[in-house]
Amino acid sequence: MMKFLFGMLMLIPLCYLGSFWLVQFLFFIFTFIFIFHISSGYLWISVSYNLGVDLMSFSLILLSFWICSLMIMASEKLFKQKNYSELFLVIMIILMLSLYLTFSSMNLFIFYLFFEISLIPTLILIIGWGYQPERIEAGMYLLFYTLVVSLPMMVFIFWYYETYHSLDFYFMKNNLNLLCYMSVNGVFFVKMPMFFVHLWLPKAHVEAPVAGSMILAGIMLKLGGYGMMRLMSLFMEVGMKINFIFIVIGLMGGFYISLICLRQTDIKSLIAYSSVAHMGLVLAGIMTLNSWGFWGALVMMLAHGLCSSGLFCLANIMYERTLSRSLYINKGMINIIPSLSFWWFVFSAANMAAPPTLNLLGEIMLINSLVSFSKLTMIFLSLISFFSAVYTLFLYSFSQHGSNYSGMYVVFNSSLREYLLLFLHWLPLNVLILKGDYFVFWI
Repeated sequence: MMKFLFGMLMLIPLCYLGSFWLVQFLFFIFTFIFIFHISSGYLWISVSYNLGVDLMSFSLILLSFWICSLMIMASEKLFKQKNYSELFLVIMIILMLSLYLTFSSMNLFIFYLFFEISLIPTLILIIGWGYQPERIEAGMYLLFYTLVVSLPMMVFIFWYYETYHSLDFYFMKNNLNLLCYMSVNGVFFVKMPMFFVHLWLPKAHVEAPVAGSMILAGIMLKLGGYGMMRLMSLFMEVGMKINFIFIVIGLMGGFYISLICLRQTDIKSLIAYSSVAHMGLVLAGIMTLNSWGFWGALVMMLAHGLCSSGLFCLANIMYERTLSRSLYINKGMINIIPSLSFWWFVFSAANMAAPPTLNLLGEIMLINSLVSFSKLTMIFLSLISFFSAVYTLFLYSFSQHGSNYSGMYVVFNSSLREYLLLFLHWLPLNVLILKGDYFVFWI
């Protein structure tokens, strides 16, 4: 496990040699080397220095490597405009290191430490390369929402170590009380984000550059789900009593957010709110405490990471041409860039969980889990499924069809880099479903 850390640290000098694409290429190489460390079950492998991977960690680290590689590919504009591209690459490497250590840690304190550290590079990305004055406010939202709820978790970690003398995930099987439950899970609810504590997310997405949006949608939201699945074994008893409250919040929140999506005129805002709806399903699935829910949550997190990141790339490609994120200005794009319209269609289909995407597999598993928990969940599940199709069709049809905005006087065509970027999001999203059985080995 340590060789990847040293390998990534070796990339830092390369950032200052003006080799933007070399760093991106090496990120891809790391991704493919990491695939050879494949973990095929719930046991920790490659154990060293409190680090190790099981199937869940492996999937999310692989997703992190993949999304970080694509983030560099999506940010060519920084390199062309010489907008501190070397610093950007260093921030990317630090972010990847913190995510790698977060997901591969076998110790609760190390997990918590790097969970919080990953916030800093994201904040720098938003404040440093965002393109609107409100980005500082968005950064403060992101910071304070997370920090306020993470303090109780730190206190819990100290108390737990004092009481049980171990912070290794492998030994965590106690039944703890409601206060511990809220202290630990509060930070994960904010990170997911759960409805009621989700306001930082749309704000951060709208102000972030494309790389910031990709990492937020692709990886940062998954930290909440990962942490909850790791630590739910501590709260089986109290979870059986109060988890239904969070299932209700997750499903009702998903429905309300779907209605909010229908009123959005900002493309990035719409995609950001749809993330909240999808993660509401993941939250509800984890809270059922059954195998289907955990499997479905992992599959849905991977699918959402690729699909949402791809949609933000598309929104950025449109923004680079029209200099606006408004749906009223980005109209009739099928007349101007018809080849890009195909990619809008493909990712919109994935967002509404159409076959053969990984989103479909995730939704089927989560629906199985929730309906077996209570038949009443069918009401909100059907509403969420219906409205996710509605707002995705709204996004697609509004941006691609109709007459184009008359104030637009020049639009350059798409480049090979952009098509490759979208293809590399789409390929794993549609091919991984062929090995869907693989994701059920980790419980």
